[in-house]
Amino acid sequence: MNLADTFFNAGVLADSIGSLLAGFRLTALLGATSLVLATALGLLLVVLRLYAVKPLRWAAIALIDVLRAIPLLVLLVIVYYALPFVGLRLPPFWAATAALSLVASAYIAETFRAGIEAVPAGQVEAARALGLSWPRMMTDIVLPQAIRFTIPPGTGIAISLIKDTALASVVAMPDLLKQATQAQAYYANPTPLIGAAMLYLLLLLPLVRVVSAIENRASRRGAR
Repeated sequence: MNLADTFFNAGVLADSIGSLLAGFRLTALLGATSLVLATALGLLLVVLRLYAVKPLRWAAIALIDVLRAIPLLVLLVIVYYALPFVGLRLPPFWAATAALSLVASAYIAETFRAGIEAVPAGQVEAARALGLSWPRMMTDIVLPQAIRFTIPPGTGIAISLIKDTALASVVAMPDLLKQATQAQAYYANPTPLIGAAMLYLLLLLPLVRVVSAIENRASRRGAR
């Protein structure tokens, strides 16, 4: 067999495209759900780390450090295979979502922390002098500026999270990679993996371009 028949077999791709698209939809849903939950949890963690009382602050720091240190695959196995022994059994989708969200939230929290600390201290002092409450100060002064600083590293975290959804196949979830590997085994041909790679690019490239546009717009506003 030549290169085209081995890696770009149109017949194999046509036969497997249905399962690949089903896996693609599940991967996109898993990535979007995990990213939303990770962002919310990351924001909570950074607020606890920076502004909570000392016991909660130490607990947030410890949790962030542990989540950044533990391999995602290990956490995924713990969530799906170990938690049932203590009475908590999650479906594959939610087990993968929990593991992805927890790990990503730690990195998002550190990204938010860097963005918040990059806001000039004088603006925070001015907000306090004007009598703004802490929620108003955060939502009107600090967070809008912090988000501008967090867009570039946040992009990398989002892309890494979506690529890490491929690990969900270890909990028997029929995501894109799982469907591709099963099709590869069935047809004894790697073309489905090439198809899966194209679908990953289809998912990630628009995200890169959209976030780049947002970053450029924020930079132009900051330059005014």
